[in-house]
Amino acid sequence: MPAREATLQSFRVQRWVTLVGVVLLILKFAAYYVTHSVAILTDALESIVNVVAGGISLYSLYVAAKPRDKDHPYGHGKAEFLSAGVEGTLIGVAGVWIIIEAIQKLLHPAPIHQLDIGLVLIAISGVVNYLVGAIAEKTGHKNNSLAIVATGKHLKSDAYSTAGLVAGLLLLMFTQWQWVDSAVALLFGLLIIFTGIGIVRKSVAGIMDEADTDLLQQMVTLLNKERQPNWIDLHNLRIIKYGNQMHVDCHLTIPWYLNVHEAHAEVDLLTNAVRHEFGSSLEIFTHTDGCLPFSCRICQVQECPHRKQHFVRSIPWTLHNLFENKKHRIEHEA
Repeated sequence: MPAREATLQSFRVQRWVTLVGVVLLILKFAAYYVTHSVAILTDALESIVNVVAGGISLYSLYVAAKPRDKDHPYGHGKAEFLSAGVEGTLIGVAGVWIIIEAIQKLLHPAPIHQLDIGLVLIAISGVVNYLVGAIAEKTGHKNNSLAIVATGKHLKSDAYSTAGLVAGLLLLMFTQWQWVDSAVALLFGLLIIFTGIGIVRKSVAGIMDEADTDLLQQMVTLLNKERQPNWIDLHNLRIIKYGNQMHVDCHLTIPWYLNVHEAHAEVDLLTNAVRHEFGSSLEIFTHTDGCLPFSCRICQVQECPHRKQHFVRSIPWTLHNLFENKKHRIEHEA
């Protein structure tokens, strides 16, 4: 799927997520109104974060969908990382707020009313949150959208919290232990804080272009699998993500005697193999180098008319040696 179309699809999903978030916010505050449960209040407070973060994410996807221009030659995809960072921060703040409310309720307990009605309302919101979160996360992974993945994980985390909340309130209903309400709120306040920290961590990693080890290993495995005899060596491999777009740079060593059209054909083979694996939202820039005499020892081209040394062995490409900015060689093997 083209990058712009993928971003627009993510935008539509985020729009529905935001609308559903508003409905669930009203539902949860209705549950708090009838019960006066601080644990239910924690869920309602997090829903405020869901709605605000959803609006921010929606705007970030609108920005990310803009085509690249002279001021943003790589597009506007970084807006998604900023959105995820803001969402993670808001989630963390909500967690702190929840803990404060829980401690106050623990120190100054108040009666809880109509838990049965509150439980039904909260359970419904939890199921809806999980389904919407699963759809959002699946769409985010499909379109390489960190903002949508963050939204999906947040909603699913919210649903898990709701499941625990329901279990805690059922215990309260049957035991009448008032402290259970505050204890459940404290527990899930901490879980929400850790969720926010994780989202912020990923956002910062994206903004700083931190290497994605899993993605790099997937790329290395693919290149070894698709390796052609004329691909004598590959080095200086780099991958940068801009929202749902991925940019790949590398240096490919090929036989020096290939003409321009033949060299371009080798680059096309490499590009098509990578795009087939990672999708059309990828840009790959390949610099071609002509082989040097020391390359003969790792070159698998049979019947090369210009071979200067005997073939010894090929060098498998790894996470370590593909990122070095130098051609590989075998020095001391016979």
